[in-house]
Amino acid sequence: MAVKMMMLVVFFGVMLGIGFYCRRHATDVNGFVLGGRNVGPWLTAFAYGTSYFSAVIFVGYAGQFGWKYGISSTWIGIGNAVLGSMLAWIVLGRRTRIMTHHLNSATMPQFFEQRFQSRSLKIGASVIIFIFLIPYTASLYNGLSRLFGMAFNIDYTVCILAMAILTGIYVIAGGYMATAINDFIQGLIMLFGIVAVIAAVLKANGGFLEALNRLAMVEDAASSTQPGVFASFFGPDPLNLLGVVILTSLGTWGLPQMVQKFYAIKSEQAIDKGTVISTLFAVVVSGGCYFLGGFGRLYSAQIDIQANGYDSIIPAMLSSLSPLLIGLVVILVLSASMSTLSSLVMASSSTLTLDFLKDTFRKDMDEKEQLLTMRILIVVFIAISVVIAIIQYKSSITFIAQLMGVSWGALAGAFLAPFLYGLYWKKATKAAVWASFVFGSGLMILNMLFRKSFPVLLQSPINAGAAAMIAGLVLVPAVSMFTRKPEEKLVEEVFACYDVKVSAKQKKILGD
Repeated sequence: MAVKMMMLVVFFGVMLGIGFYCRRHATDVNGFVLGGRNVGPWLTAFAYGTSYFSAVIFVGYAGQFGWKYGISSTWIGIGNAVLGSMLAWIVLGRRTRIMTHHLNSATMPQFFEQRFQSRSLKIGASVIIFIFLIPYTASLYNGLSRLFGMAFNIDYTVCILAMAILTGIYVIAGGYMATAINDFIQGLIMLFGIVAVIAAVLKANGGFLEALNRLAMVEDAASSTQPGVFASFFGPDPLNLLGVVILTSLGTWGLPQMVQKFYAIKSEQAIDKGTVISTLFAVVVSGGCYFLGGFGRLYSAQIDIQANGYDSIIPAMLSSLSPLLIGLVVILVLSASMSTLSSLVMASSSTLTLDFLKDTFRKDMDEKEQLLTMRILIVVFIAISVVIAIIQYKSSITFIAQLMGVSWGALAGAFLAPFLYGLYWKKATKAAVWASFVFGSGLMILNMLFRKSFPVLLQSPINAGAAAMIAGLVLVPAVSMFTRKPEEKLVEEVFACYDVKVSAKQKKILGD
C-alpha cells in the first residue's frame, strides 16, 4: 500500500508542477486554447494519442470486446492506429492547420462559421458539443471504480474528486500547453504500463503460445459453435467487429477534442514526425489494450458478467499481479483518464465561451474576460461530470455508461463529413452541413430513446454511430448538389490559403 500511495503522490505532484510551470503560455486566448500554435511533433502526437485512449478503452472496451471477439479484438487496435491515427494525420493534419490558421479559428464551431459564412452553424455546432461532451466526460470515471476498489481501500467517490480537482488545477493554470506536456508524460506511462501488464498476464498463463492454446479451447454456444473461435483471425462475429473498428477509428476524424490538436501544430516537420509517433503510440496502447482483453475468457471462473458487467474483466485479470504492477496499472488508467478529461474540458469550455457566450450574450468580451470565463467553465464542466459519475456509482444506473457510445457516435456523425468536405471540397453547402448535424446527432438520440425499434444491426450504439458517420459522407455531397451554392468569391478566398507558395528543401520537393 505504501508503494502504491507513493506512486500516486509523485504522479500528482508532477502533474500539478507542470500546470503551474506553463502559466506563462496561458496569458491570452490563443496561448490558453492552442498553445500559441507552436506545439512540436512529440507533444502534439502524444496529446492526440492520450486524448484518444482513456480508461473507457482500457477497462471498458478492451474487456467487453475482448470477451466478445477474443484475440480478433486486436483488429480494433490496428484500425485505431491505421485509420484513426495515421490516415487522420495524413488526410486532416496539414489542411486543418493551414485553413484554421487562415480563418483564424480556434475551435471547430468557429471553423464552420468562417468556412461556410454562417453564424448559425457555429451556434448549432457548439450546442451539439456541449450536449454530447458532458456524458462523454462523465464516462471517463467509470473505468476507475473497479481498479481502485481492487488496489485501495478507499471510496470511489474520493478517487473521482481527487482526479477531477487535480486535472482542473493544471488545466486552469497552464491551459493547452500544460495539457500537452502532461499528456506526453502520461503517454509514456501508458506505453510502458501496457507492455509491462501484457507481459505479466501472458507469463501468468504460461506464455503467449500456451495462453493462445488455452483460449482456443474456450467454448461459448451463445457466441459461436465453431471450435477455437476466440483464438481465430476474425473471431465469432466479424461484421459487428467491423462496426467497432469503424466507430472507434474513423470517429476521431470528427471529434472536436481530437481535431483541435491539429490546430496547434508548429511546422511541416511536426506533421511528418507526429504522424509516425501517433501511429506507433496507437499500435502499442490501443493494440495492446485489445490484445490483452482478448485473453479475458481465460479468467471466466473469476468473472460474473451477469452480476458485474464487462468492466469487471480487466480488473479480474490484473488482481493477481504484484503490488508494484497494480500501482503501475492504476497510474496508467489515471493517466489515460486525466489526459482525455483535460482535452474534453478544454474543448467544451473554449467552445462555449468563444462560440456561444461571446457572440450571443457578450459581444464585447475582451481577452481577460474570455480567459476567466473559460476557466470558470472548466470548473463547471468538471463539477457536472463528477456529479453524474457519483450518481451513477451510488445508484448503479447503467444508462449513463451507455452514453459514451452515443456521445462518440453523435459528435463524429454530425461533424466528420462537414469538416472533411470543408477542408477539401469547394462545393459543400451550408444546408448540407446542417443536414449532417441533424442526421448524425438525431440518429443517435433516436437510437438511445427507441433502440428496440431499430433494425437488429443498428440497435447497438456502436453500429449506429458507424452508420451515422458513413451516411454523412454520402449525405453532404448529395444535399450540396440540390441546395444553394456558396458564393464563389468567398470560397476562393477561403481556399486561397492552399495556393500560397512556400520554399522547401529539394529533398522535400523536386526542383524544375
